[in-house]
Amino acid sequence: MRKIMAIALATVACSASLTLATASEAAAAGRAPQCVKVRKYFNKGHQRYVRLTNLCTQRTSCFTIVVPHHHDPRGRLPKGVTKDIRYGTTGAPRALYVKNVPC
Repeated sequence: MRKIMAIALATVACSASLTLATASEAAAAGRAPQCVKVRKYFNKGHQRYVRLTNLCTQRTSCFTIVVPHHHDPRGRLPKGVTKDIRYGTTGAPRALYVKNVPC
């Protein structure tokens, strides 16, 4: 009886680890590389800006700036570039975060 329980437990453990490994690979394959990095949020005059850097030196990266209750600005950053992106006025809400998206 102990032998059967040990075999059953080993089978369950192996299948669970295989399932987790497959799920994490699938999740990683569906995501865009995390190349765009936020350096800082700031205001200049009556405009809101975010300073973004593309950490990927081999490819252009795409991003979306998430602003609550407004159209989310999208853009592209060439490889290895830091750029100030204007995304609204000071009357509009501040951006919540910047999301990396596939190009």
